[in-house]
Amino acid sequence: MERIRLTTAQALVKFLNQQYVDYGGGPERFVHGVFTVFGHGNVLGLGQALQEAPGELTVYQGRNEQGMVHAATAFAKQSRRRKIMACTASVGPGAANMLTAAATATANQIPVLLLPGDTFATRQPDPVLQQMEHTYNLSITVNDAFKAVSKYWDRVTRPEQLMSAMLNAMRVLTDPGDTGAVTIALPQDVQGEAWEYPADFFRKRIHRVIARLPHPQEIAAAAELITSKQRPLLVCGGGVRYGDAGAALRAFAEKFAIPFGETQAGKSAVASSCEYNLGGIGVTGNGCANALAPEADLVIGVGTRFTDFTTASKSLFSHPEVEFLTLNASPYHAAKLDALAVVCDAAEGLNALAAALEERGYRSAYTDEIAQAKKSWAAERERLAGVEYPANTGNTGAFTPEVAGQLDEKLPEYAEVLGTSLTQTQVLGIINEAIPQDAIVIGAAGSLPGDMQRMWNSEVPDTYHMEYGFSCMGYEIAGALGIKLAEPGREVYALVGDGSYQMLHSELVTSLQENRKINVLLLDNAGFGCINNLQMEQGMDSMATEFRHRGTDGQLSGELMRIDYAASAAGYGVETFRASTVEELRTALAAACQSERSTLIDIKVLPKTMTHGYGAWWNVGVAEVSGKEAMQEAYDRKRSGLETARSY
Repeated sequence: MERIRLTTAQALVKFLNQQYVDYGGGPERFVHGVFTVFGHGNVLGLGQALQEAPGELTVYQGRNEQGMVHAATAFAKQSRRRKIMACTASVGPGAANMLTAAATATANQIPVLLLPGDTFATRQPDPVLQQMEHTYNLSITVNDAFKAVSKYWDRVTRPEQLMSAMLNAMRVLTDPGDTGAVTIALPQDVQGEAWEYPADFFRKRIHRVIARLPHPQEIAAAAELITSKQRPLLVCGGGVRYGDAGAALRAFAEKFAIPFGETQAGKSAVASSCEYNLGGIGVTGNGCANALAPEADLVIGVGTRFTDFTTASKSLFSHPEVEFLTLNASPYHAAKLDALAVVCDAAEGLNALAAALEERGYRSAYTDEIAQAKKSWAAERERLAGVEYPANTGNTGAFTPEVAGQLDEKLPEYAEVLGTSLTQTQVLGIINEAIPQDAIVIGAAGSLPGDMQRMWNSEVPDTYHMEYGFSCMGYEIAGALGIKLAEPGREVYALVGDGSYQMLHSELVTSLQENRKINVLLLDNAGFGCINNLQMEQGMDSMATEFRHRGTDGQLSGELMRIDYAASAAGYGVETFRASTVEELRTALAAACQSERSTLIDIKVLPKTMTHGYGAWWNVGVAEVSGKEAMQEAYDRKRSGLETARSY
C-alpha cells in the first residue's frame, strides 16, 4: 500500500481539498476555504500546512473568532448547505470565542467545520500558555466546551486518529437531517507530528446526498389524514429552502388551495406575492397568517422545527380538532407536536403527497378567507410603512407609537437627542421599496426580525436570510460577509440594531480586505429596544436597556447617549452615510447601491415604533412573586396562556 509521510495538519489540508458533494447534479467542491485567527496553538501546525500546500482552499483572515464562524455559517446557509468553510483558532480564548457561533450553527442545523487548537497531548509543558487546568481531570481543556454545541466532536491525540475523525466529520456535515457544527480539536504538538498516511485516504471522495424518498405507507396515511380535514394550513420551514423545494410547495398549495405561513428560515422560498403565501407566522408573524392559524384543523409542517416562535409557545394552532402532519428529513423534528411523521426530503414528500391527493380528488374548503386575510394585512402593512412622527408640526403629544404605553412621554427626548423623526416601520418600508429585488437581506436578533418577517416582501428566491434559531446578536455583519462570499454578484444588506452593532462588527474590516462589498443598514434607537419592550410589557420598569449615562440617582437613568456610528465605520475605510429624514434615507440608499466598497448608513429611529403584537402569545419566565401589581398581572396572563396552550 502506497503511503505518504505528512504532518497531521498537512494531511488534514490535503484531505479537505478532496471532499466533494453531489446532490444529483454532479460533484461540487465541498470545502471552499478556511477562516483563521492565528495564534501559538495553530499557526505553526495548521498554519504551516496552509501556507505550503493549501491546494484550492482560500485562507481568510478573520478579526474575531466568533465573527469568522458566523461568516462561515452564513456562507453555508446561503449556499443551501452545499458548500462550507472551515474555521481555525488558537488554544484558549481563541477557541472559546468560537463557542457562541458554533451554537448558532448547530441550532440552525448549518454545517461548519471548527478546528480549534488544543493543549499539548504529551503534557510536557503543562500548563502551556492559555491552558485551563482542572485539578480533578487533566484531560479536560477549553475545547471540551464544544461538546455541548456540536453535532460531532472529536480530539486527535495521535496523527493516525485523524482518519476516523475526518470521515465521521464529513458524515455529519453532509447529513441533511442532523448537521451543524463539527469540532475536531487539534493539540498543537500533534498538528506538527508526522505519520505515513495511506495514499487512499486522500483520494477524491464524493459524498452523495440522496434526497430521501417518503415511505408509501407514510404517504398513504398522510393523504388519508388530509382528506379528512377541511382547512389545512402549511408551514414553510428552512428545509424547504435547503431542499430546493419552493416550487414544489407552491405547486402543492395552488393545486389543493392550501395556504401557508412562513418561518424565519423558510421565508423567500416562495414569492410573497403568491396568492397562498400568508407571510410570517407565529410570535413574529403577521395579522394574516395568525388570523387563519387558529382556524386550521390540520397543520402541515414542511421542513420546520416548530420552535416556540412559530407555534406561539404551542398556543397558536388552537382549533379543537387540530392535528399535525410533518414532512422533515429529521425523524426527531418530524415527530414534534405528536405529529404524523413523514421522514423525507421536502420536495420528494410534497410531490408524492400531491399525487396521492390528486388521486383522491382533494381540495380544501377555503372560499375567500385567504384573499380577505391577505387584503387586510396588505392594508395594515401600508399603514405601518406610512407611520410618521409629527416632529415638524410640534404636535408630538398626539403621536401614539406602535408599542404604546411604555416610553410615550420620553419620545420627544429621543427625537431631540437623536435628531430624527423616522419610525422603524417607515424605514423598513422605504428600504424594501428602494433596494434591488434580487438583493439579499440579512438579520438576526432584536426587534428587526419581527418587523422583517411581517413587513418584508420577497419576490426573488433565497433573498431573505434570517438567523433566528439562536437569535444571536452580532451575526448580522459577519453573516453579510459570508453571504457575499457565497453570492459575489448580488448586493447584500445587513439590517442591524445599534445593540448588535456594538456587540460585533469586526468583519466589516475583512469585507474591505477582501474587496467584498456589503451594506450595513444600522437602525439606532439608542437601546436594546426589543428587550425593553419585553420587560415593560411584563410589568417591569425600564432598566438597563436604554443607552443612558449613569444618573445622579446612581442608576442608568441619565441623559441619552448619542453615538455617531457612521464615524466609527468611516475609520475602517467604510463609505458612510447618515439619515434622520425620509429624503436623507432615500438618497443614502441610492448612493450606497452605487458604491464599490462596503457602506454603512447610520439611521436614527425612534424607539417603540417597531411592529407589535398580531395575536400570538409567547411563554417567557415571569416572576411569580412581586411587589408590583403590573408584574402580578403579567404572571396571571402567563398562567392563562398556559391553560390554553398544548403541554407537549
